[in-house]
Amino acid sequence: MLQRLPIDELIAVAAVIALAMWGGLSFVSQGAVSLRLGGLDPAAAIGNPSLTVADLPLVLMLITGGAVLVTGLLRDLIAGRFGSDLLAGISIVTSVLLGEYLAGVLVVLMLSGGEALELRAVSRAGDVLEALARRMPTVAHRRRAGELEDVPLDEVAVGDVITVLPHEICPVDGTVVAGHGSMDESYLTGEPYRMAKAPGSAVLSGAINGQAALEIRTDSVGADSRYSKIMQVLAESQQTKPRLRRMADKLGALYTPLAVAIAAVAWWLSGSPTRFLAVLVVATPCPLLIGIPVAIIGAVSLAAKHGIVVRDPAILERLDSCRIAIFDKTGTLTYGAPRVTEVLPVNNSNADIVLASAASLETFSKHPLASAVVEAAKSRGLTLLSVEEVTERPGAGLTGRVVPTRSSTGRSVTITSRKKLVETAPEQAAHLPPTAGGLECVVLIDDLPAGVLRFRDTPRPDGKSFVQHLEPAHRLTRVMLVSGDRESEVRWMAESVGIQEIHAGIQPEGKLRIVEEATATAPTLFVGDGINDAPALAAATVGVAMGAASDVTSEASGAVVMDTSLAKIDELLHIGSRFRKIALQTAVGGMALSVIGMAFAAAGYLPPAAGALAQEAIDLAAVANALRVAWRPGTLTDYPRHDA
Repeated sequence: MLQRLPIDELIAVAAVIALAMWGGLSFVSQGAVSLRLGGLDPAAAIGNPSLTVADLPLVLMLITGGAVLVTGLLRDLIAGRFGSDLLAGISIVTSVLLGEYLAGVLVVLMLSGGEALELRAVSRAGDVLEALARRMPTVAHRRRAGELEDVPLDEVAVGDVITVLPHEICPVDGTVVAGHGSMDESYLTGEPYRMAKAPGSAVLSGAINGQAALEIRTDSVGADSRYSKIMQVLAESQQTKPRLRRMADKLGALYTPLAVAIAAVAWWLSGSPTRFLAVLVVATPCPLLIGIPVAIIGAVSLAAKHGIVVRDPAILERLDSCRIAIFDKTGTLTYGAPRVTEVLPVNNSNADIVLASAASLETFSKHPLASAVVEAAKSRGLTLLSVEEVTERPGAGLTGRVVPTRSSTGRSVTITSRKKLVETAPEQAAHLPPTAGGLECVVLIDDLPAGVLRFRDTPRPDGKSFVQHLEPAHRLTRVMLVSGDRESEVRWMAESVGIQEIHAGIQPEGKLRIVEEATATAPTLFVGDGINDAPALAAATVGVAMGAASDVTSEASGAVVMDTSLAKIDELLHIGSRFRKIALQTAVGGMALSVIGMAFAAAGYLPPAAGALAQEAIDLAAVANALRVAWRPGTLTDYPRHDA
């Protein structure tokens, strides 16, 4: 893969290409000279007294290569688009009109070589809509007359009962009519919790089922489903995203008129149209056409060495210009996995006894938070107890008898919600501590409140130092936190990392709207990890996906950080800054050398062919400088890290 191409291989490939071009040009030019010395001139046969057999290989190359390039440039010009390659097109046409075919061929080789590098470096990212479509099942298990039949999803109608097997993706929006389990809906909500499902629970298309089969009555299908609406929002975001001008086009817009003006003045003062061509050949902006793509390839290679896959290399030019950073909460500034953060004893209970009793019971539960309770007990070194008579009724919580020793009769333990306790025993609920952000459950021992367990999605330890360094180090002056979580949870997270601007309870459409509004004021960097982030990732100036859990998220983003680490985001920002600095050095330095060469050509010291060779020397200098992007620097992270 291009991303994994080492610098030594890159140099070797560049050397082979250079030698091949040099050998080919030498063969063509030597053949042309020998044919001329041989006196062969079928001018009469061709109808052009200035065209010789020696020129035929050059004319053939101009026809096969130059015609395609010039046609494409004319098409762009008619459409009102022109960039740094316009000078090359003018040079090719002028060389043909003046019979300077060798100079024209050299320009064709330079231009086509630059375009080949550009296509190789700036390849199209995969179609995110196709990835979304691939994710959804095409077949549903429909229940008819007590039997299951596999039918195409298009044939499922509202009111049909379908079965979603363990670990399958739910194909419809509906309501559970039979079965108990849980579903992962984080693709839509962004919350890292598996949601418990029982008869009467609503389910969303695109959610991943847990370990138990569920029977679902279909409420909406096709274009009306929640998943289809996300696809529609994403399609609209791709269509409305503005096209940003590339660095080479911006510089070419200044350089091209200058070069044409110098060439026109040289023609006017000398009276020789050949002088006009000589200036344009030297002016051909190969530092833009070749140097910048080489720098892009080097930056992509450097990023790959640091565990970052750059899917759209065009973002490398935009990273350093971003002034607004927008972060999704779950999986970016947090680990995306809930943990027990507090054990609050009630009625003089012991916190370790409360946690050990709850964990012992939770080992028999499929509740989404059960594993977090068990892990918390193990991390404290608590011994799990024997359990008898376990029951888990939907909406009533988990109940069982915990037996500390064989001779003990044990104690009744119930794990339920604050809401349920308020409904059934409001006088007991009055003794509970005040509510706080995050999730919680209440533990009752012998029917009396014994404690409250609180859960949060654990923040990354370096989140605060990372956020605080964004403005001084990367000029990101506005930082936003956008999440589908509740406001209390999002605000708590924002305060812990030092973010002032928050948006809570936001669905994919809302994230897209926030990104579009922010991008209208300044270039934006959006960092997310879920399918619900895909529209925002696609609409942002630069979209970065954390981790490789979803191909949909990867397809929508410009870069994918394989290791879910904030340090990798910092490294990507530094790679973008490094690329922009060296690319500008390459482009501006190369154009400065070209201006010097144009002065010599305008004075008559460089004929067209010699001017093309001089431009080749400038190209080599530009490419050599651009290759520095791929050199591995000492470090790419400059903020205090506190890794867990």
